[in-house]
Amino acid sequence: MENNYILAIDQGTSSTKTIVFDSKGQVLAKATEPLKTFYDEGGFVEQDPEEIYTNVLASIKNCLAEFEKDGGDLTDIKTCGISNQRETFVVWNEFGQPLYNAVVWQCKRSVPVCKELLERDLEAEINHKTGLIIDPYFSGTKMMWLNQHIPLVTATVAEGQAHFGTVDTWLLYKFTKGKKYLTDYTNASRTLFFNLHTLQWDKELLAQFGLDTLKLPELRPSSSHFADTDFGGLLPAPIPVMSMIGDSHAAAFGEGCFTPGTAKATLGTGCSILMNIGDKPKASGNGMITTICWSTDQQVDYALEGVIVSCGSTVEWVKNELGIIHNVSETEALANAVADNNGVYLIPAFSGLGAPHWDMSRKASICGLTFDCNKNHVVRAALESIPYQIKDVITAMQTDAGMQLNGLMIHGGLTANQFVLNFLADLLDCKVVRSEMPDISALGAALLAGLKAGTFKDLAAIKKLYAQKLTVETGKYADKIAAGYLGWQQAVGAKKQEVLY
Repeated sequence: MENNYILAIDQGTSSTKTIVFDSKGQVLAKATEPLKTFYDEGGFVEQDPEEIYTNVLASIKNCLAEFEKDGGDLTDIKTCGISNQRETFVVWNEFGQPLYNAVVWQCKRSVPVCKELLERDLEAEINHKTGLIIDPYFSGTKMMWLNQHIPLVTATVAEGQAHFGTVDTWLLYKFTKGKKYLTDYTNASRTLFFNLHTLQWDKELLAQFGLDTLKLPELRPSSSHFADTDFGGLLPAPIPVMSMIGDSHAAAFGEGCFTPGTAKATLGTGCSILMNIGDKPKASGNGMITTICWSTDQQVDYALEGVIVSCGSTVEWVKNELGIIHNVSETEALANAVADNNGVYLIPAFSGLGAPHWDMSRKASICGLTFDCNKNHVVRAALESIPYQIKDVITAMQTDAGMQLNGLMIHGGLTANQFVLNFLADLLDCKVVRSEMPDISALGAALLAGLKAGTFKDLAAIKKLYAQKLTVETGKYADKIAAGYLGWQQAVGAKKQEVLY
């Protein structure tokens, strides 16, 4: 039987991972290549566009070498999928030469641009059309900043020769020596240029941004035939790139968020939650943003997204700054050493509070301490703040979407903490499934590519890959969970709190 393997490229902010998957979603070979980021004064965050490309090639080369070392045949790799860091973009001229460094999603340079757009009363129109809020996080305001402040960019935009592209587009352009200039709906939906309702670039918004002469890539569903490439000769013959998708959206697909009411949560330094809301966009009145979840030629699914600023970083702060634990792995036992939090709540607003509160001026605080509290209660409060924040976001999503959550798929470093998992499952009172796949974005890109290439007949065939997943056990903390969450709501909603740190 002929092998039908998939090459998945996951181009992230700090590194590029390349993985070869088989038709059962199993990893056959993997390589990771670290990527350098420049952090400068004024909140500027940049990367070298050419280095992103060579970094990806190095990752592919090392992965293919690993694959061959284990007896793999390169001709068995039939297709490729790409997932990428979202919002980061490159702008280049008609010769494929970058006009400036890649501006990374973390960059805050466009705060004044955002203020200007708010003063022009464009917030409602932008939110209605794009599903997004006016924030430096999204690509559009930073592209406006470049057009206003970088003469070479300004001149090239005016000439109608400036090509804008998120990382997926830039890589495809380079892989094909400038012959293919495309992106997918998910990446487009993070730019402030894309109309969720028409699935087209919004010419009216572009004109209001002063970017009506900016060249933008052709739009396709995430699972599409984008181009053929041999990655600069790394493969013996070209293979089709059959998917391109933003990494968080790829994770949602990789986790099996195929139906309305299913959601994924990435539990890392922060937490990104995406909930599938079906085939129509729905506006949020509760601090969420609306975006594309994933798409094929047959369907486009939308999502609500909530971003939590501090999750794993809260536990790291307890370890590094309070010094009451030596290793993060200790926290599970310490939290279980006490019956409950004894009324102690840690509000982890170290960099403000994200969704659904969006209070970026809020400071972190610990409240409810008395003489009969000890370090175990503080550690437990830190861990409980993670499920509590997820519950806040899920509740807001359910209100906005008009539907109940019927399953949450979770992945990320914090899923190693069983206390967090069991507490979350009891708090949400729904099926919570922990993924064993550490590279879920790469898997999502691979599955979408395989779907288009015919490796998988349809979504039903992909769903069978998830049939054996185990759910997180419930009931361990159920008896006190409602009272605990009520206390959290009171603490997080309080205008004045006892701030200890």
